[in-house]
Amino acid sequence: MQNYVLKKRISRILEIIAALACLFFVLFPIYWLAITAFKPEQYVYTNAIIFPPTLANFYAIFGEALDFSPYLINSIVISSATVLLALPMAVMASYVLSRYAFKGTTAILIWFLCTQFLPPVVVVIPFFTLFRQLGIIDTRISLIIINLSLTLPYAIWMLKGFVDALPTEIEEAAQVDGCTEFQVLRRITLPLMMPGVITTAVFSFIIAWNEFLYALVLTRDNATTMTVGLLATQTHRGVQWEWMAAAGLLVMIPIFILSMTIRNYFVEGMTMGAVK
Repeated sequence: MQNYVLKKRISRILEIIAALACLFFVLFPIYWLAITAFKPEQYVYTNAIIFPPTLANFYAIFGEALDFSPYLINSIVISSATVLLALPMAVMASYVLSRYAFKGTTAILIWFLCTQFLPPVVVVIPFFTLFRQLGIIDTRISLIIINLSLTLPYAIWMLKGFVDALPTEIEEAAQVDGCTEFQVLRRITLPLMMPGVITTAVFSFIIAWNEFLYALVLTRDNATTMTVGLLATQTHRGVQWEWMAAAGLLVMIPIFILSMTIRNYFVEGMTMGAVK
């Protein structure tokens, strides 16, 4: 009995150590990025964790030398527009694919899934050629279209799981009461799947916000996003790590705030989509 208790304690201790190790490897880079963003220049290349904090790095990236303001505005506009356009289409498509059985449903879903397996580097040149012929290179429209191609298949697959988890009896009762298909979707199904919609919106926003390769290839000046703007911290003196850290922290903050604000919807939405 004592050996059993001892083994349980050792096992528990090892689990705690493993969890702490994983937590350290995940959080330490974020911690170091955060403190570097507030370090004076003379402390950047040191291991000091105690130093007089400064906001000079943030003033620098928004000053005349770099001016990250357009990058920030472009990222917000492009990511928000992507979510606002993708969600209505994904909701309607997922509802149809879940509630109606027609020839080709499986093929459509597989096709959506296959698009997520394509390496971006394979299709970026065809997109560049197409957008150049259309005259929308280095515009927000081109990046919104690209981000829709990335987020829409993912959003449809995710929302379909949420719709599948909803009982059809409620919708049938609403139709008996005289509701049209669109009214059933808007008044019955959509409110019930709202946790899933919010979860999908967050992930779609993160995908659009973090996208780098397409923004790098398809933009030059007018539609450059924050992720590409990080390259501006490369100067004739090399990478200004304090500026890079300050800009990187700004890239992380919106995602962190958004995730913390709706963390309850994450749990409810993921559980709803996982159990039918």
